[in-house]
Amino acid sequence: MTIQENPAAPQVPADLLRAYDGTASSIISDCLDRLPGAVGLLPYHAGLTVVGTAFTIRTRAGDNLAIHRALDLARPGDVLVVDGGGDVAHALIGEIIVQKAMAGGLAGFAIDGAIRDVDAIRGLPLPVYAKAVTHRGPYKTGPGVLNVPVALGGMVVMPGDLILGDADGIVALSPSRAAEILPAVRAKEEHERAKIAEIRGAIDARSRKAG
Repeated sequence: MTIQENPAAPQVPADLLRAYDGTASSIISDCLDRLPGAVGLLPYHAGLTVVGTAFTIRTRAGDNLAIHRALDLARPGDVLVVDGGGDVAHALIGEIIVQKAMAGGLAGFAIDGAIRDVDAIRGLPLPVYAKAVTHRGPYKTGPGVLNVPVALGGMVVMPGDLILGDADGIVALSPSRAAEILPAVRAKEEHERAKIAEIRGAIDARSRKAG
């Protein structure tokens, strides 16, 4: 079966990626009324965050032919966002695919499906989010579609969306929406910093008084 290839969307502007690099997914979620965000995906990497452009893939459950094709077409800085229908019976990627993605300069994976080779992946410097782990490998017969709207843990991801992930999970939003809410994101960050400083100040004052 063939893989339907659609043109990739423009990448998120570099200055916008830099502005969101290090931003907490929870802050973005709060600034979007706590509505968007993938549910049920876990980070299978250690201490890494991801920010990049969504290169979307829709594939048949348990089949990764479309992912292999995407590796040939995706650009440095892209995040491969894979709609595997939530199926966890067969792993869609493993260590070899992650190594190939690293060689191509990709920013990470977000997979509505399963992965394998978890111990190896945890030792690699590339963020990988998925629903589950299984030793059972994928088929490679297709079909699949590249660069179309996909579902990721109940969240719709469009080609070219800004993807951000940290230890709490994954959020996606259009570049225009990301630019629009950036002032609110910064204000929310400052508000939380002030609240934490206030709490720590109260704790320190109590400690000094007790001493």
